[in-house]
Amino acid sequence: MKQYYSYEDFRDDTRKLIAKVKPFEPEAVVTIARGGYTLSHAITEGLHIRNLQSVRTELYDNETKRENITMYGSCELEGKERVLVVDDISDSGETLMHVMAYLKETFPQIEFKIATLFYKKTSKCIPDFYVNEATTWIEFFWEKDFIYDEGELS
Repeated sequence: MKQYYSYEDFRDDTRKLIAKVKPFEPEAVVTIARGGYTLSHAITEGLHIRNLQSVRTELYDNETKRENITMYGSCELEGKERVLVVDDISDSGETLMHVMAYLKETFPQIEFKIATLFYKKTSKCIPDFYVNEATTWIEFFWEKDFIYDEGELS
């Protein structure tokens, strides 16, 4: 079973998430690519944060989970005290745990907090800030609404 997540739901939930995150006063945002890009961009706009960085992970091929996670990229966070880590969902939690281990080891002086739109109770990683509990596979509008189909363009 799948649940479609529309732009309107995203807009409303992102506003709720921004309100939850605001008291943390993050100085930078690290997004987990690709799922966290759209949300991170909206959060940085809402909180007037210019420092948006990313790491890319690969754990899923479509809906099939791989055995091992791969991470690409690094961050430049020297001089920061509070950094928000953003992804669209904490599903298994393995991606977030992997990224957090890297960030905490590389930048032990920084306080990191996690924000996601969705959280599954079966996740190994509970975000500090989230809006929805997921009980099924979420199909985000950015995954569905922009698939190129030549037949639709005329």
